[in-house]
Amino acid sequence: MNCIVIKKLQEASTLVDYINLVPYLELTAVCNSVFEAYEILQTEQIDLIFLDTDFPKISGIEFIKSLGNKPLFIFTSSDANLAIEGFNLNAIDFLLKPFSFERFLRATNKAFLNFSVQEKRTFAERANIDKPGQLNDFMLVKADYQTLSIKLDNILYIEGLKDYIKIYTSKNAKPIVTLNSLKKLQQKLPSNRFSRVHKSYIIGLEHIKSINKSQVIINDKYIPIGESFKNIFISKMEDMKI
Repeated sequence: MNCIVIKKLQEASTLVDYINLVPYLELTAVCNSVFEAYEILQTEQIDLIFLDTDFPKISGIEFIKSLGNKPLFIFTSSDANLAIEGFNLNAIDFLLKPFSFERFLRATNKAFLNFSVQEKRTFAERANIDKPGQLNDFMLVKADYQTLSIKLDNILYIEGLKDYIKIYTSKNAKPIVTLNSLKKLQQKLPSNRFSRVHKSYIIGLEHIKSINKSQVIINDKYIPIGESFKNIFISKMEDMKI
């Protein structure tokens, strides 16, 4: 974790020594004022801030309040009364001066755990957006001795018929017929935009006109909802309700 210390330079040495003992912390800068810290935050990727609550012109608490996209932060202070305000700002911890290395390590371990969870979540979101083999905006389909580019936004529904499929779009009067299977195509289509509702149908969720107990209506097409696909489909619909 890249970190900075915002503290009067004459008081920063112990904190710097503690940081250098922790293998997952990388000290980027020691700032003598919050104004120096502003400049660092504009140019560097900072994951964790250690800062005092008491500065003459603007307090550490006011500084954190002024930030839009906040890194993780840990307050240090000699005033225990400020702890509640610090935690109300979602501080990782509040270190009451003087504090031992053991107490410091407990605080940084909490920060590192929080940081790791955020990193995993970000990685998972990126992977979900851009999974290898998953389609994002369009797909290429071989049909009528040529390769067609079909925008996913335009796909109304897809019908499976043995060894080939029919792709119905909002841009074509006739379906596009190609050799493929619904199972293979379902694995590539983004699940937040498409749903298998029947052994023979995948539908584009944004094109649903209405739903009844056993059917989905897209344009004037009544598409059956199969029992084995019903629960997953209804769950998706519940998530989309406002």
